[in-house]
Amino acid sequence: MLGELGRLGAYLGQTARLMVGLPDYDNYLNHMQTHHPDQPVMSYEEFFRERQDVRYGAKGKIARCC
Repeated sequence: MLGELGRLGAYLGQTARLMVGLPDYDNYLNHMQTHHPDQPVMSYEEFFRERQDVRYGAKGKIARCC
């Protein structure tokens, strides 16, 4: 039961961070290790910048519909 509560808390924390736009670097590391072990892994700073570029538009441009 305690393990289930811990997993639920981790899941809710991850959800809250994603809702406010904070990328999940640990999840990225686990994904890369599991699915792409032969590819280089970005540092946290590189990962954070890449996620911001995807979300807000690369090279200082703001991507929006209007």
